[in-house]
Amino acid sequence: MKIHFGTDGIRGKANEDLTIDMAYRIGQFVANSLLENQGQCKVLIGKDTRLSGDMFEMALASGLTSVGGDAYLLGVCSTPSLVYLVSKQDFNCGFMISASHNPYYDNGIKIITGSGTKMDSEFEKQIEEYIYGEEQLPLAIGENIGTVSLYNNGLDFYFDYLFKNFPLDLSNLKIALDCANGSSCVTAEHVLRHLKADVKVINNCPNGLNINRDCGSTHPESLVKFVQDNSCDVGFAFDGDADRVIAIAKDGQIVDGDKIIYACGKYFKKHNELRGNSVVTTVMANLGLFKKLDEYEIGYEKTAVGDKYVYENMIQNDYVIGGEQSGHIIFKDYASTGDGLLTALMILKVMLSEKKSLNELTDDLFIYPQLLVNVEVKDKEAMLENENVLKACQNVEEVLKGNGRVLVRPSGTEPLVRVMVEASSDELCSKYVNEIVEVVKNENK
Repeated sequence: MKIHFGTDGIRGKANEDLTIDMAYRIGQFVANSLLENQGQCKVLIGKDTRLSGDMFEMALASGLTSVGGDAYLLGVCSTPSLVYLVSKQDFNCGFMISASHNPYYDNGIKIITGSGTKMDSEFEKQIEEYIYGEEQLPLAIGENIGTVSLYNNGLDFYFDYLFKNFPLDLSNLKIALDCANGSSCVTAEHVLRHLKADVKVINNCPNGLNINRDCGSTHPESLVKFVQDNSCDVGFAFDGDADRVIAIAKDGQIVDGDKIIYACGKYFKKHNELRGNSVVTTVMANLGLFKKLDEYEIGYEKTAVGDKYVYENMIQNDYVIGGEQSGHIIFKDYASTGDGLLTALMILKVMLSEKKSLNELTDDLFIYPQLLVNVEVKDKEAMLENENVLKACQNVEEVLKGNGRVLVRPSGTEPLVRVMVEASSDELCSKYVNEIVEVVKNENK
């Protein structure tokens, strides 16, 4: 089965879907293109903690050097730290080896441009053609063969950047961290201790197999208990490559991306820093967020699901904050991608500035229960235009009368229609989702 580049790079099971030969050829193609178009090829390679990271690091470096490119190995790092370094330290490109929040047996390759953005889809298509094709690029000979160098001090530049932008005194805060046995193991504790916080850490002993396993941003329940048991002021749960974070308030309440956007959006508006008086969300953001933003007269944009689309909208409109429920938050004046550690620092800055706990900053935001059900269909687009499906959705919307909503959208990669309902209770969500799903199933026969 062929795998393809998506909104977050190319990803699959290591040595089954994503192979070292593919990584080698990705390295070759990127190096050849950089040498032809930019005259040099300096590529920074980073990885998270999963077992196959070393293997893909070597394969990418071999591909780069085989056609004359130079590889610089950053080692274990977060995706946002690599993005920052590529854009600020004279690299032409970056490779991040990670499958984000996926299990250890998956891996992936994200390609970062020299300006710190994700590679455009047209170039990724060209890479795919080379990966699966029979073309062989000419190998470098003699002194033209590339080199591999360690970039051991790279993270120090990233840390200095964070300290400069967030000169916080956290000496009165006890902060809990769930590092997901991933990339944040080498970044988060170091930064927060430097800022004098009392830091308590769990899931920071990676062994190659335990990244994201029942921990981190996709499983925040263990951090909820840890925050309460240790009387912490706040907690932060990262994902495998630390580009997203879920916060935990003092009483154990989970503060997801919607609540983070709400708290920071209010703060920016209060301090006249919310350019365009708007935030950017995806269509999956909670109805409660939109209602509360309306109350504070803060505008919002809704994009397709994916941080790539959020960032594109932010660039087009010069908005300063955007993100997703998953905790992938972008602060455009600071970074071109989501950064879980930077987001945590921004939350702490708001807490200190407002002299409020995370509960006090977010508790007035009512999060409507959501239920999402995937339905396999023959034709996604036809189902979205089906008269009976549209009528079923309209009927539910009319019953909810603004106290809920319906969202039916296609999967980007699978033959599925995703049916989502928000309502004031879990029971109503289940009732109305099932009504629409039954219509979809009947129309699919």
